[in-house]
Amino acid sequence: MKFLLVFDFDHTIIDENSDTWIVKCAPEKKLPNGLRNSYQPGHWTEYMGRVFVYLGENGVKEDEMKRTMTTIPFTAGMVDLLDFIGENKELFDCIIVSDSNAVFIDWILKAADFHELFDEVFTNPAAFNSTGYLTVQNFHTHHCAKCPKNLCKRMVLKEFLDKQLEQGVCYARIVYIGDGGNDLCPVMFLKKDDIAMPRQGYTLEKKLSQLAQDLNPVECSVLVWSSAADIMSYLKLLTKE
Repeated sequence: MKFLLVFDFDHTIIDENSDTWIVKCAPEKKLPNGLRNSYQPGHWTEYMGRVFVYLGENGVKEDEMKRTMTTIPFTAGMVDLLDFIGENKELFDCIIVSDSNAVFIDWILKAADFHELFDEVFTNPAAFNSTGYLTVQNFHTHHCAKCPKNLCKRMVLKEFLDKQLEQGVCYARIVYIGDGGNDLCPVMFLKKDDIAMPRQGYTLEKKLSQLAQDLNPVECSVLVWSSAADIMSYLKLLTKE
């Protein structure tokens, strides 16, 4: 029986938001007000599409974007944690479910040599078009009222588990590691043996603690982390069970 580790990416594996980091490539490292103010809640992917057009129009090329993205720092302790998971891969299946995009995640993981560690990456598809502009699409369509329109992480997790079950893979426990508001929906899907690991001080932790105060706690256990060393300590206990 393996354990399934589900990671968010921005502010979880890396210590920044990859989508806002790319603004370092823009002229004067900022976006015009009109573009910045064009974001509508729940429509982040469309907004990023406009940001990528702006960067393209200002002559920002793929290699410059790649160079910039691979300077994003990993979260404290994360490199050690990923090394530990790699050394114990027979115990862990590992997936990323992220609202970033395929190009950014690919660049960052490959540059740090962590690409092979993850069994699957579920994120918004992205590619460079014939004019050399980065384009991004919604991951899927769904009918979940709680989630942004391009991605319901619960649906992704459920479909992945169903597919694994068809292949005879059943997990002893799911460990969900994340930080954001869009991580709440999949965490509410977890069962009592599973573990949610929200990052301390971030939206997911605040929402989970509010649910507990409202006497409506989630079914799974909750273990807060501030450094990936906290996650590693827990995983070491798991491997001894």
